[in-house]
Amino acid sequence: MSKKLYEIKIKGIVQGIGFRPFIYKLAQELNLKGWVKNSTEGVIIQVECDSQKLAIFTKRIKQEKPSQADIHHLEIKSLKSKGYQEFIIKKSDSINNINKSAIVLPDLNICSECLREIFDPKNRRYRYPFTNCTNCGPRYSIIKDLPYDRISTTMNKFQMCPECEQEYNNPLNRRFHAQPNACQKCGPHLELWNQKGNCLFKFDEALLKTADLIKAGKIIAVKGLGGFHLIVDAANKSAIKKLRLLKNRPHKPFALMYPNLEQIKRDCLVSILEEEILLSPASPIVLLKRIKDKKDNFICEKVAPKNPYLGVMLPYTPLHHLLLAELNFPIIATSGNRNNEPICIDELEALTRLNSIADYFLVHNRPIFRPVDDSIVRVINNEIMILRRARGYAPLPVNFPDNNPENSQKILAVGGHLKNTIAINFNQQIFLSQHIGNLETPETLNCFENTINSLSNIYNFEPNLIVCDAHPDYYSTNYAQQLSNNKKSKIPVIQVQHHLAHIFSTIAEHNVQFPLLGIAWDGTGYGLDNTIWGGEFFYITNNKITRIASFLPFPLLGGNKAISEPKRIALALLYQIFGEFKNLPSNLGIINSFSSTELKLFKTMLSKKLNSPLTSSVGRLFDGISALLGLIDQVTFEGQVAMQLEFTINDLLTNETYPFQWQYNSKYCSYIDWKPIIKNIIQDYLYQKKLSLIAAKFHLTLVEIIKTIVDKMEVKNVILSGGCFQNKYLLENTINCLSREKITPYWSQKIPINDGGLALGQIVFCKRKIIN
Repeated sequence: MSKKLYEIKIKGIVQGIGFRPFIYKLAQELNLKGWVKNSTEGVIIQVECDSQKLAIFTKRIKQEKPSQADIHHLEIKSLKSKGYQEFIIKKSDSINNINKSAIVLPDLNICSECLREIFDPKNRRYRYPFTNCTNCGPRYSIIKDLPYDRISTTMNKFQMCPECEQEYNNPLNRRFHAQPNACQKCGPHLELWNQKGNCLFKFDEALLKTADLIKAGKIIAVKGLGGFHLIVDAANKSAIKKLRLLKNRPHKPFALMYPNLEQIKRDCLVSILEEEILLSPASPIVLLKRIKDKKDNFICEKVAPKNPYLGVMLPYTPLHHLLLAELNFPIIATSGNRNNEPICIDELEALTRLNSIADYFLVHNRPIFRPVDDSIVRVINNEIMILRRARGYAPLPVNFPDNNPENSQKILAVGGHLKNTIAINFNQQIFLSQHIGNLETPETLNCFENTINSLSNIYNFEPNLIVCDAHPDYYSTNYAQQLSNNKKSKIPVIQVQHHLAHIFSTIAEHNVQFPLLGIAWDGTGYGLDNTIWGGEFFYITNNKITRIASFLPFPLLGGNKAISEPKRIALALLYQIFGEFKNLPSNLGIINSFSSTELKLFKTMLSKKLNSPLTSSVGRLFDGISALLGLIDQVTFEGQVAMQLEFTINDLLTNETYPFQWQYNSKYCSYIDWKPIIKNIIQDYLYQKKLSLIAAKFHLTLVEIIKTIVDKMEVKNVILSGGCFQNKYLLENTINCLSREKITPYWSQKIPINDGGLALGQIVFCKRKIIN
């Protein structure tokens, strides 16, 4: 067979993972001549060979690619022969190339080979806390530009020593073009600072002294991979109490980092899948069920008060491994920030923002380019569900093809207000950013804008369409309008209703076909009728979206104040049922939590509809019922009340439900009347039925409501979306119920089902609308 020159373009996850060395070795083995290089779109290969060898070459690329690689597209074309005499790895394309679409790899857990090296006294990287190779280490947190070369990362400031440079330039070495490659001689180093910023210790001594301080009960701010952690001994009650006080976080669970899997299994139940996730390259925080009634529990109750789950992760950097090896006990490793602020990424910034919290600072001089929190994952229905998508997962794209690729829109989506993420769409790929947070502080707003700019700059991205939430008061909505107005030629802005964005996020992940029933249940979302939605059912076809059902609206007594004081929601529900408060059952405890003056004021507000906006929110219904049952009287973090109602079930087995009714309103939709549910809950409560039974019956009633509407609509595909479906008991029972009825349920798994997925849904809603 005659030889020809073939050019192979590969797109996908092919940079920063040893893909070029893999191609080089494979070409050498097959005696191929040509070259391979990184491009701003992926990897380009040119080989001179016959068609049979080409087929073998491409087949083995797909079969034997590095474990972190993911080939999305492979294109081959013939060129005029050039008579190559060898196979080489060429330098990357110019970073000035406009058409950038190469996938930036997330930050990855330390690999087993690097881990062995840092604990091997004979290895030159023994105890070096910044050891990495092409299989592991920092990526997204240090990348400034594409292609992924050292000059385009924050490692550019470190000049490699001869030994590191030899590794970096050797195609047969696993550190070939490992951009963060470094060692003790030439790379970043540790320092331990006091609160004044004075350096007390350097290098390994800084790490050893940090371990001593943690053992002594001190709070340490530790600069890690994508930002700072605040670290204390997870068994030290007084240290944890102090951390909660100083961080203004009285009840929200803290994340834990354990030295090893064996110690995790000592405290938690760990399934095979949960073990795989803990040990995966993403190495996220995993929500694990505590072992009940464990006498030798090494975790203080204040780590996760009244919570049967622990958020647990393993060490994922050399620094964390070395520190945990010195301690050999679990630590709290919570985000290094003040309440509602993004995590600190710079040591001088941390010295200012965390000075009132941390006693000492373990820092290093490798700059972090963007903040990247720890991801949070739980297993539901024996499948992964990402609740917070950041380190290990972001900014991997979602592929969502256009019907007309030539006219593909460049879309910027700015997400919502809580758990904000942003997304950009081009070349049939949607890149979703890391978790940014709640847009409530100047620091988070600044992080939001910086994330838009930095992700856009990587890809030379300029939008020709901006999408946002329909809520007029969201910062992200106002920012979208300002950005549009600031451009030379005004960019169109499309507002997408909050719950439709939830549904279309799940549609994108699973590529669900119409028609379908989309269910979106959460705490708050601006409705198209100017009320607050949150318990919505949409029937969606190729041509039309119809809101076919919702929960009967009820007032939020005092507006947002009711969210932090759920007893107000309970009182409003009771008023809707009984009218005058004097008609309420005398032995209903919730009434005693209000003074006579408050009851008089609240009655006036409800009767005259003053500062009591209507909502159909299932999340707020959870809040009101929890307050009725006396489960919680103080709310200090989002979702706290609903979580308590779920946890109250406590593995109880029942199939009982409560009755519910319908109200019909042809102008808008059919309403699910929750009044019979509340009446029967009150009856069970007054009859002193177990709270676990009441909670379970309420959850199963919600499942029955879904089943009833699904049966009514005669659909086969059902989307379950919104923050309420983070509830394991609710979601698993809904999945099982629908599956028994031969209905296919879809829920977000790789993209957050909560507001962290809104930006993706906003884009896909527009793309589907454009297609239609």
